Amino acid sequence: MAFKDDSNRVGVALLVLRVTIFLVMLVWTIDKFVEPQHASKIMEHFYFIKGVGNSIIYIIGAIELAILGAFIVGFAKRWSYGLVLLFHAVSTLSSFKQYLHPLVAPNMLFFAAWPMLGACFALYYLRDLDTLWAVYRRRV
Repeated sequence: MAFKDDSNRVGVALLVLRVTIFLVMLVWTIDKFVEPQHASKIMEHFYFIKGVGNSIIYIIGAIELAILGAFIVGFAKRWSYGLVLLFHAVSTLSSFKQYLHPLVAPNMLFFAAWPMLGACFALYYLRDLDTLWAVYRRRV
């Protein structure tokens, strides 16, 4: 693709990051509605929070879905991008035991969280430049 200036290239790259991060987070959120027991098991195993019922999982899923809605349309970027970064950082860091044994199946898959964490950080850090298909376009 040919671009007239570098700002268009940056905008396209940031949009691609926003959409792909959204897709991953959306699947994790949908899982809370489709398989709330799975989300409860994850909370117990990785976050050491036992006995989380379906109602709480649904509430968490609804909150995540609202944040993801704001995130995908570029609304309240400091908060929506920041919360997505925080959610993914907590998720990535809570899996620390898997990183200690990378060659034990399926632990190698957990390493995919690190480049996504980098992408979440880059998008948060450059949020003011992420203006394509965003409802709020702050001029830099």
